[in-house]
Amino acid sequence: MQLNRLTDTYTLQNGLQIPVIGFGTWQVADGEEARKSVLSALEAGYRHIDTAQAYENEQSVGQGIRDSGVPREQIFLTSKLRNPVRGYEETLAAFDESLRLLGTDYLDLFLLHWPRPRAFHDNWEHMNAESWRAMETLFEQKKLRALGISNFRRHHIDALLKTAKVAPQVNQIRLAPGETQDDTVDYSREKGMLLEAYSPLGVGRIFEVPQMQELAEKYGRTIAQIAIRWSLQRGYLPMPKSITPERIRENARVFDFELSADDVQRIADMKGVVGYARDPDDIPF
Repeated sequence: MQLNRLTDTYTLQNGLQIPVIGFGTWQVADGEEARKSVLSALEAGYRHIDTAQAYENEQSVGQGIRDSGVPREQIFLTSKLRNPVRGYEETLAAFDESLRLLGTDYLDLFLLHWPRPRAFHDNWEHMNAESWRAMETLFEQKKLRALGISNFRRHHIDALLKTAKVAPQVNQIRLAPGETQDDTVDYSREKGMLLEAYSPLGVGRIFEVPQMQELAEKYGRTIAQIAIRWSLQRGYLPMPKSITPERIRENARVFDFELSADDVQRIADMKGVVGYARDPDDIPF
């Protein structure tokens, strides 16, 4: 598909439109840092904001949204269920707390953040099913417009689909140059999911890669712009994060150039340059 601007959208399998670039807020400190960065993103034209209960910045993210003056219905807002919470009633309560902190009466997307938290290591399949059942209730109540998952691999997806009545529309995973998680991407797409790419700049490590510097010089762009454009051309939905207004604006200027097919493949083949995703079956949190 031809993408021309920041507010262009992908269509989820339930028909919901989602802007093709999101603004990520992982590791953005609660308080003025989160408020100002979200405000800067919205002023730069972003209309897709991604946060999570575990980031502990929902209140400031919500304040940044309100301070922007952009109508809530023009913003696609995502949060995620924190790992210590699983179960039907527990998930409903946690979701309501996110609404309170964000200052909204609905979310556009809510994700199970990790498939196998430490607290539920041995009964993760059942507990995920119970939380998903709660999310389906929220979807039916129109408090939630789309349901999704994060860091789920093939066997976690299969386990969830055993009982799910509403299929996940999104899988948000770590996707960056050299980290393409091909099996998870292919299987998620087979099941109708859009792939959201968190840490598309490799948590800053991408700036240390000589090959990326060469490509930046070739195209007359920044390394970040090359990485984000690559993500789009792979069909992902990248969610770059920055707290610097100029970088936030710069990361959005990726619609007036195109990488060659050879360079898209070259970037994909830079295996390990920014490290790899954590094994979701062996996380300590």
